[in-house]
Amino acid sequence: MDLLNTLVDKGLRRETPTRAEALAVLATTDDELLDVVAAAGKVRRHWFGRRVKLNYLVNLKSGLCPEDCSYCSQRLGSKADILKYTWLKPDEASRAAAAGLAGGAKRVCLVASGRGPTDRDVDRVSDTIKAIKEQNEDVEVCACLGLLSDGQAERLREAGADAYNHNLNTSESTYGEITTTHTYADRVDTVRKAHAAGLSACSGLIAGMGETDEDLVDVVFSLRELDPDSVPVNFLIPFEGTPLAKEWNLTPQRCLRILAMVRLVCPDVEVRIAGGREVHLRTMQPLALHLANSIFLGDYLTSEGQAGKADLEMIADAGFEVEGAGEVTLPEHRTGGGCGSHEGSGCGSHEGGGVCGTVSASASASAASADEPRPDLVAVRRRGAGTDLAPNA
Repeated sequence: MDLLNTLVDKGLRRETPTRAEALAVLATTDDELLDVVAAAGKVRRHWFGRRVKLNYLVNLKSGLCPEDCSYCSQRLGSKADILKYTWLKPDEASRAAAAGLAGGAKRVCLVASGRGPTDRDVDRVSDTIKAIKEQNEDVEVCACLGLLSDGQAERLREAGADAYNHNLNTSESTYGEITTTHTYADRVDTVRKAHAAGLSACSGLIAGMGETDEDLVDVVFSLRELDPDSVPVNFLIPFEGTPLAKEWNLTPQRCLRILAMVRLVCPDVEVRIAGGREVHLRTMQPLALHLANSIFLGDYLTSEGQAGKADLEMIADAGFEVEGAGEVTLPEHRTGGGCGSHEGSGCGSHEGGGVCGTVSASASASAASADEPRPDLVAVRRRGAGTDLAPNA
């Protein structure tokens, strides 16, 4: 396909595709899917070889969030039967992180539910970061605590944080339909605060909330403009007890096209397959490694992932290798010291959303061919952080 040849050439040169080209990737047929994966895979291998970076989530504080994000099992009014607990102590969080690091993770992502941290919360997380780094000097630590106030990103950086995650999730035009307690602009502001503080910025999206192809392209182009070092791609986990429990709009093929589009628009950033990969990609997960160079190991915030051992076997069987602690993730032109330093100036996993409204013709076709709902694949996390059971890593 001339389209794919053009996009490969642009990806190797870090040239931005047109919106029409990005939309065309999403509109390709299932018969063309392997060609799309092969094309985007060339770009992935050019910038990242066959390395797969492993990240490990530690949910520092689960549930009881005052925000109303429709996709989230921890949202205000959620009836999802998830774990609920207050802040882990630094030593508890450090032990949880150690399990992921022993399984091969290179980055630990510290996540807490809530609108944003208080100054006392920043102190807690700072103590946790220090405790983790005392035990594992080379580990990358990414914090994901919600909206940041002035000066908080700098304090996290001083405590040893390498990165900060805050996802845009969906397009600006439809953001108000999934969340009313904060704005899209609030999220952009937090990503910029992380950049300004010298943290590696991590910001991504959630697919499968009923959005159009245009929405997906909008949010990915907005992310390219913000220029984060890592872009997590989440696939909606339709938790029972959330407003989007009935949103089953994704097929494995649709997920692969979305990942390919993200890779081609953001060729030289860490593209991470985040929440929902087991639910929606299922047996097609190995193909996704040809598009993304990063995954989460083991479980997510409130849902369980496939066994950590199975993740490692999948990577090896697909002909990839786990990225070592001494290897630099990003291409040289994007690094200037530290963890994935941002040129000129990343960890996100959703748990649960839905964007209501008009659906484009291509999105309607995708929804019409979507698989039957598979609530049996949505397993609530009952182990690891906040429990007495061993974590999955």
